Amino acid sequence: MNNFKNEVFTSNIQTIGLLIDESDFCHSKELVNELILQGIAPQNIKVVAYRSKFKDKETYLIPTFGKKHISWNGEITEVFLNEFIATEFDLLISYYEVETAILMIITNKSKAKFKVGFASVDKNLNRWMIDTAMQNYKLFVFELFKYLKSIK
Repeated sequence: MNNFKNEVFTSNIQTIGLLIDESDFCHSKELVNELILQGIAPQNIKVVAYRSKFKDKETYLIPTFGKKHISWNGEITEVFLNEFIATEFDLLISYYEVETAILMIITNKSKAKFKVGFASVDKNLNRWMIDTAMQNYKLFVFELFKYLKSIK
């Protein structure tokens, strides 16, 4: 995965792509609410979630995928994931702290203008890395918007 961090930062963040690892994280709704509290319109936040134990027969509230949605050669087979990757979000938040191949591929392929993630993940994937625990989503959003506002 070669990502040269050629994103262009815009201080006017309006659209956000949120890639969440829900394998051990159950606060996706609260995380989205924190983004809304920062002034992001709910319709401008697009969320996809990964689960290490994906169940076909289970109904998920947000578009959810698992390992089976990627082929042996790294090709993503799920339509909503390919649409997510192709969307030019102002900001992509890669909300996972454990390096999982499918999540890293999605982050790397994303057409988002700017990418933010956790410090525990490969430094080449994101422009900004926030050093906090995944369960502390309020601090993550606070730190993110503190930095965004300081750049304006």
